[in-house]
Amino acid sequence: MTEPTAARVPTEQLVPADAHVLGAPDAPVTIVEFGDLECPYCAAAAPVLRDVVASSGGRVRLVFRHFPLFEIHPHALTAALAAEAAGAQGRFWEMHALLFAHQDRLDDAGLAERAEELGLDGSSVVGDAAQAFAGAVQRDYADALAAGVQGTPTLFVDGVRYRGKVTRDGLEAAVAAVPTR
Repeated sequence: MTEPTAARVPTEQLVPADAHVLGAPDAPVTIVEFGDLECPYCAAAAPVLRDVVASSGGRVRLVFRHFPLFEIHPHALTAALAAEAAGAQGRFWEMHALLFAHQDRLDDAGLAERAEELGLDGSSVVGDAAQAFAGAVQRDYADALAAGVQGTPTLFVDGVRYRGKVTRDGLEAAVAAVPTR
């Protein structure tokens, strides 16, 4: 559920111009997820979030931002870099889904295999090639900290922090609570 008394973070502060958007880019309601690609709770939330977007009739868009919990998830940062590298090749959401589906193989070899499944050069998402995307991941991480994010997944529904388990009913209620513009 959303907290009715929670301070709202302006969506424009949560969504950079080059954000990875699932759904209609101009949807009136934005869900921003700060997530970790090695987090099992984020993996469990992913299909729920996709379903809410898909069933919204164009009313909801999802923006994914990286918050790799590298101290407890040793491959979270390299997975984030690989997802960004795939995104630069137009395959962010496909890579996002594959990384969640294969969280047990987020080492460089596993990341390269996932890229190759998408028809990308595996070497383009690991090592020095992926380091080119460190700035985007660092920006997401800094923005998350500025928004008070401490764990994953952390969601904001039109700038209001979503609390509780990520469920379709809960998210749909939070979306329904957003005033129409």
